[in-house]
Amino acid sequence: MADSAQPLAGQRRMLILERVRSRGAVRVADLVRELGVSDMTVRRDLDALATQGLVNKVHGGAVRIEAPLSGEPGFETKASWELPAKAAIARAAADLVAPGSAVGLAAGTTTHLVARQLRGVEGLTVVTNSLRIAEALEEPGEDGTPATATVIRTGGVRTPSDALVGPVADQAIRSLHVNVLILGCHGLSPATGLTTPNLAEAETNRAFLQSARRVVVVADHTKWNALGLASFAALDQIDVLVTDDGLSEEDREAAAQLVGELIVAPTT
Repeated sequence: MADSAQPLAGQRRMLILERVRSRGAVRVADLVRELGVSDMTVRRDLDALATQGLVNKVHGGAVRIEAPLSGEPGFETKASWELPAKAAIARAAADLVAPGSAVGLAAGTTTHLVARQLRGVEGLTVVTNSLRIAEALEEPGEDGTPATATVIRTGGVRTPSDALVGPVADQAIRSLHVNVLILGCHGLSPATGLTTPNLAEAETNRAFLQSARRVVVVADHTKWNALGLASFAALDQIDVLVTDDGLSEEDREAAAQLVGELIVAPTT
């Protein structure tokens, strides 16, 4: 019996690990309900995963093991993460932009996809601290269709993730005003708000927030409960949070209580 039970335990622990990695955190009570096993079984599974260094146990559950809070992956690395979710989020976010708007687009892999979706919107003026976003908006389409947006680059010092930050960028942004700001983040949670691993980028994001009438945050489900070194905004400063359907119902409820509007983009 013990031998026949082992594959079931191994499969169950793989499912638990997948949930921790996708959600950022899990609760014992939720796993008991989802997996149809006892409280003690779930706790033993979490003990086993923690012993292997795969999760961190906390009171009542477990959380994802994060990279160092100051670690900053490069643009190319992040661009391949959660691509279907980011694409769905980008389409939903682009639908919020009216023709003729002044738009702030902060640097990031999801906002880069938003920029590509905005190519067909007429009369935009886009302020960005990302050379990649500027190029996406200015280059002709594959069919030779000319770009229509007017792009204002902030200047600044480039970070490992290809954001332009620092005093030059901050001063340029503070002198401008946009109808809508679309920005991403390294992580977000009710306790810490929006975070980034880069201190200078946090300050540049604060400048963007001050310049905007409306703030739209684009963040896939893996960003929930992830944590970067510096906080730059509280969740109640967000007018619209656009995420994907990988975010758990519990986390959707938590987000909806704090942000002005929650949009969940379907990935299928």
